[in-house]
Amino acid sequence: MPAPIRLRELIRTIRTARTQAEEREMIQKECAAIRSSFREEDNTYRCRNVAKLLYMHMLGYPAHFGQLECLKLIASQKFTDKRIGYLGAMLLLDERQDVHLLMTNCIKNDLNHSTQYVQGLALCTLGCMGSSEMCRDLAGEVEKLLKTSNSYLRKKAALCAVHVIRKVPELMEMFLPATKNLLNEKNHGVLHTSVVLLTEMCERSPDMLAHFRKLVPQLVRILKNLIMSGYSPEHDVSGISDPFLQVRILRLLRILGRNDDDSSEAMNDILAQVATNTETSKNVGNAILYETVLTIMDIKSETLTSLLKTVQTDHNAVQRHRSTIVDCLKDLDVSIKRRAMELSFALVNGNNVRGMMKELLYFLDSCEPEFKADCASGIFLAAEKYAPSKRWHIDTIMRVLTTAGSYVRDDAVPNLIQLITNSVEMHAYTVQRLYKAILGDYSQQPLVQVASWCIGEYGDLLVSGQCEEEEPIQVTEDEVLDILESVLISNMSASVTRGYALTAIMKLSTRFTCTVNRIKKVVSIYGSSIDVELQQRAVEYNALFKKYDHMRPALLERMPVMEKVTTNGPAEIVHTNGETETAVLETKPPPSGLQPANQANDLLDLLGGSDITPVIPTAPTREPASAGGELLDLLGDLNLTGSPVFAPAPQIAQPPFLLDGLTSQPLFNDISAGIPSITAYNKNGLKIDFTFERSNTNPSVTVITIQASNSTELDMTDFVFQAAVPKTFQLQLLSPSSSVIPAFNSGTITQVIKVLNPQKQQLRMRIKLTYNHKGSAMQDLAEVNNFPPQSWQ
Repeated sequence: MPAPIRLRELIRTIRTARTQAEEREMIQKECAAIRSSFREEDNTYRCRNVAKLLYMHMLGYPAHFGQLECLKLIASQKFTDKRIGYLGAMLLLDERQDVHLLMTNCIKNDLNHSTQYVQGLALCTLGCMGSSEMCRDLAGEVEKLLKTSNSYLRKKAALCAVHVIRKVPELMEMFLPATKNLLNEKNHGVLHTSVVLLTEMCERSPDMLAHFRKLVPQLVRILKNLIMSGYSPEHDVSGISDPFLQVRILRLLRILGRNDDDSSEAMNDILAQVATNTETSKNVGNAILYETVLTIMDIKSETLTSLLKTVQTDHNAVQRHRSTIVDCLKDLDVSIKRRAMELSFALVNGNNVRGMMKELLYFLDSCEPEFKADCASGIFLAAEKYAPSKRWHIDTIMRVLTTAGSYVRDDAVPNLIQLITNSVEMHAYTVQRLYKAILGDYSQQPLVQVASWCIGEYGDLLVSGQCEEEEPIQVTEDEVLDILESVLISNMSASVTRGYALTAIMKLSTRFTCTVNRIKKVVSIYGSSIDVELQQRAVEYNALFKKYDHMRPALLERMPVMEKVTTNGPAEIVHTNGETETAVLETKPPPSGLQPANQANDLLDLLGGSDITPVIPTAPTREPASAGGELLDLLGDLNLTGSPVFAPAPQIAQPPFLLDGLTSQPLFNDISAGIPSITAYNKNGLKIDFTFERSNTNPSVTVITIQASNSTELDMTDFVFQAAVPKTFQLQLLSPSSSVIPAFNSGTITQVIKVLNPQKQQLRMRIKLTYNHKGSAMQDLAEVNNFPPQSWQ
């Protein structure tokens, strides 16, 4: 017989066919020739004939008569024959064919072949069309190849194992030991097929799922290496490193993290990194992002809500996702937008305050009305806490008032007024900015109120053009009054705003020199206003002009610097009419109000130890001895009986410790002269010395005078000294001489501490120091145990 045509010639001939009938005629003719060759057992051209038959099968023509020929090729010793034979078996055979029984032995022999490529052919065929019986018979050989060190065979064995598990799930445990080291492989092909195998096992068995959850950190590490690695030509697809492996790992992580808190926690961070670092301009990146989103939605992931909780415990981990969180401010979903806003405020700190405020102010400009109030409040709080400078702070608040003034909280106006008042060097700059901000626009009422107050307070600076921070504007006294009168008559002005404007005009009567008569006229007009509040103000101001004009300059003089009352949470020190009800006494007088017991306990915990006693407060009494009963009421549950120091008087019990300043006897005895002073604290340029005196009226009372000095080149401001003693003592802390410690040891702060020690025990004290230095808030705790014996014996 002549040699059959080659596959390439057959393909070329079939492609020349002009009609389907012509192609069918060519195929039938070639099939007849191939059948004749098979009947004559032509071993020389069997491989070529089966290859042509497979091509016809791919075109849709019947080729079942070549099945046995495929088995003969598989049994051949030539690799080229085996390759075509195994390909034919995968295409022409399925597990319903009886010829599988004939193939099992051939595949088993080839799985143990000395050539890896022959072993690979057998693995591919078994993994493609192996029946349940074949899988049971050959699973051992597959498991053996899965443990080999040959990467080429391991990746094929892993895929074959997937097919075996699908056909015979009970054989899954056989492959469990072999999976132990699969993820340690550096070869991406082995990693890919290993992840596919683990995914199959986890999906089919809850026990396997629980077992493989311990591999989450390893999978996370592999994924992190993929997204952080540089350019690798063999794995790069459109600028992304091995996206196929990334997708497979993400799917496996989704299965492992579902309904499991620990696994979800371990993968949260890497999921955020993938979402942040993946390039979305190409379809490859979109595929990875799609899988990432599915994973985030399916596991117990760190949503924006849980990130709010996490930011308190691991602030840096959340900071890494700051750009993603800020991008969520532009999301169309209002719930996502709200969570992103809350989380953005939680991420603000001293290092990023400028950038974050810029983003949040932009958000405030464009957000829906329901967000403006919360956003404005958050900006106020963040600016107050992290403002890098007073000018930046004032500019930020003014920007909020200009943008969303109608939505700010009620306390925004007094808070900003207090900020401006305390920023002495910024008065000229601020009044000029506010004046320009309200020119012709009175819609933002809080802004107009602040501007009116500032113009009334610092109108002379506005007219004089003393602004150094920016180019001063030229404004006359009449122009300033025109603005305030426009506020008074504007339909947009609320009653409160008109009150601010009228008071500002009245203040200007002491700041301006040429317009006093005009001011009198304006004030008199509003004496008959239908607004009762405005009318009352005008009547009182008229009386000031007429009957008390000599007092007007003093009454309307510039406001002094205000001391801001801050809330310090659980450790806040609260005074009630001068009394303190905690174990630690604040040196600056905080606001009135009662302090819950748990707040005192929190502060005691802060200072350490449980043997701290409540302080006996300073009782500001100017009454004679009859006030003692009231003082005892103020002391509450303090047990002052049982000590000779507190022996009761015939009518009322008076603790001499509190009232030793009311007696006419000398306060200190001669013993005081022999008590040496000590240095209680010396760190970071701050030095605190204790000097001692013994009270003459009560030998059990030691009077300690603290002297705080500052050796650095800058002043220490807002200095607060707190102290606590054991329960066997009682402590009284008087007000300090100042809250500013001058630099270069040019001055000191003094403060008096009175300690009652009825049992003559060795004195111990814990102190807490807070102050501002070089723009930073400083805080330190210390323990003083070196009191001289003369101070307590």
